[in-house]
Parts: sequence; C-alpha cells; structure tokens
Amino acid sequence: MKSKKKIIMSSILILMMVTIVGIVGYYWYNSTHFVSTDDAKLNADLLKVSPQISGKLLEFSVEEGDKVNKDQIIGRQDIAGQTSDTLENAIIRSPIDGIIIKKQANVGEMCTAGQTLAYVINQDDIYVTANIEETKLTKLRSGEKVDITIDKYKNKKFTGKIDSIGEASAATFSLLPTSTSANFTKVVQKVPVKIKLDKYSNVKLLPGINVVVNIHIK
Repeated sequence: MKSKKKIIMSSILILMMVTIVGIVGYYWYNSTHFVSTDDAKLNADLLKVSPQISGKLLEFSVEEGDKVNKDQIIGRQDIAGQTSDTLENAIIRSPIDGIIIKKQANVGEMCTAGQTLAYVINQDDIYVTANIEETKLTKLRSGEKVDITIDKYKNKKFTGKIDSIGEASAATFSLLPTSTSANFTKVVQKVPVKIKLDKYSNVKLLPGINVVVNIHIK
C-alpha cells in the first residue's frame, strides 16, 4: 500500500516538475525570441476636409462611411458677396482617395476657412501603433517581422513589419504637464513603434481597434 502511494506521489511530483519546466521554457523562449504587447491599436493618418473660404455651407454630400476620390467635389459654400475669382475656392473637395470616418458639419452651418468639416482616411494604408517599453527598444530593428492579432478578427492571423521606431516616448505628447513634485516615482516609459501591415483581404479594418503584437527579434 505504501509503495503504491509512493508511486502516486512520485508521479504527481514528476508531473508538477515537467509542468513547471514547460512553463518556464515557454516564457524563456518567448522572452528571447519575441517582444510582445497588447498596448497596441490600429491607426491611420487622418486628413481634414476643410473649406478655403468662410461662408454658409450650401451643400455637403457625404456621410460617415462614404468612399470618396481625390479632388471629388463633396461640398459647396455660399459665394454671395465674393468676387468671381473665388468661385473655385467655394468648392470643397476630398484631399485623397479614402473613406469618410467622421462628419462634423451640416448644410446650413456657417464655416470658417480651415475649419474641419470631416476626416478622411486611406483605408488601404492602415497601420499598427504599438507602445513598447523603453527597456526593450534595443532589441528592435526596422524591417523585423511581426505577428498581429486583431481583437475584431481573433481567428484570423495578420503579419507585418516594423516601419519605424518613435523618437520620443508616448508621454512626451501627453496633454498633462510633467510633474515637478519632490515625490517622484520612476515609471518605465513606452515608445510608439509603427508597424506596416502586409496585404490583407476580406476584412474591414478601422482605426482605434485593439491588437496584440509579437515582434520577432531572433
């Protein structure tokens, strides 16, 4: 009976040791071959749709989600009181081929020159911004392969490559002022890393969606 118990206890102990070794090995392998973070989002360069002159908005023929072409006429302003050479300036055009992701003006409103009426993005140029801890930056190089998991499409794998590594920490661009209090607490800073996605199809990617990245470093 005692011998049987010893065998069972030994088997449990061996199983626990194998499990611990497996877990340690898994984390060692990942820490030496990858830099990973879930502090990452899809991003895109936002371009503003803006009028060239001030005046009443007579026409604005786009809604959020609409596709537009570069220089497509999407709006028109009242030209009453304007000189004839400002007729072209009263026409509002799309700055790029893309999709309207935010509309901020409606027909009948008074708009000033340079005011943002809408935002447009190039949906074929969406990228990932991953915030990487400063202590891991020396491991990264432009062109390194990246495995990407997008929360919206967890069953689909995406890949990409490091395009550029930020020249300042994310905190540098914060709206909050840096504390000058004597009660200083050192915090590991994170630096934005831009990752270009490889070609993808049959998915609709949107800026702001959460992603997880695993950057190959060996």
